[in-house]
Amino acid sequence: MRRDMNHTTNDTDLIIKYLRELKLPTIKDSLEDIAADAAGEGWDYHLFLKALLQREIVQRIENRKYIRIRKANFSQMKYLQELVREDLPADGRNLLPELETLDFIREGRNIVMYGNPGTGKTHVAIGLGIKACMEGFSVYFTTVPHLLTQIREAKTDRTLQSLEVRFKKFDLVICDEMGYVGFDKEGAELLFNMISTRTGTRSIIITTNLPFTRWEEIIKDKVLCSALVDRLCHKARLVNMTGQSYRVKETQKMMKNLE
Repeated sequence: MRRDMNHTTNDTDLIIKYLRELKLPTIKDSLEDIAADAAGEGWDYHLFLKALLQREIVQRIENRKYIRIRKANFSQMKYLQELVREDLPADGRNLLPELETLDFIREGRNIVMYGNPGTGKTHVAIGLGIKACMEGFSVYFTTVPHLLTQIREAKTDRTLQSLEVRFKKFDLVICDEMGYVGFDKEGAELLFNMISTRTGTRSIIITTNLPFTRWEEIIKDKVLCSALVDRLCHKARLVNMTGQSYRVKETQKMMKNLE
């Protein structure tokens, strides 16, 4: 093998050219190091080729994780390991270990996190979304007002069916900020129809500042409101995130430190 691994500079340049043409950047960058290991340890061609391909595939798997995160369109990067878990409301703190398994995605179940602003709903939702991306799931993050705008524009442009197909394909959709903006009847119908494309097959995480008993404040049509709640609660885990605001706690700590 050592005799075989002795190659000229021209050979190396040609190999690197081929690797560039074949779009194998990791092998290109690792070639000299792995060739040196192969020559030093007397690998045969199978071991040498295996090491090259393994280095390439490991890097591609890693790259795909970050491509999925980029495509998910998260509003900010919030990681589960950054959570101060003891500050979460009790229900969220107790259920988080179960949610972190991501079994709800595999089972096509929804998560509805409700509670007053500032208690960690969005942080938990994004953290779960990033973890899902890292584990190979496709994720899409949006706010409910933005999603409704997308739906209305797609309807106007006659591309609604295409949007529904894309929306349905994601393993997990995170809809943040349900309850901050009200809907007219048409808006509620459009949102209901979009969410219905995923019912029972694909997971949705909803964060909302309102309990279900107050959703009629934002969805004036009682029938549609009831139907939407029914769709979202189907196979859902409800997480009560009512508690003291993180931001209030941080302000209190800051004020205390200034005393």
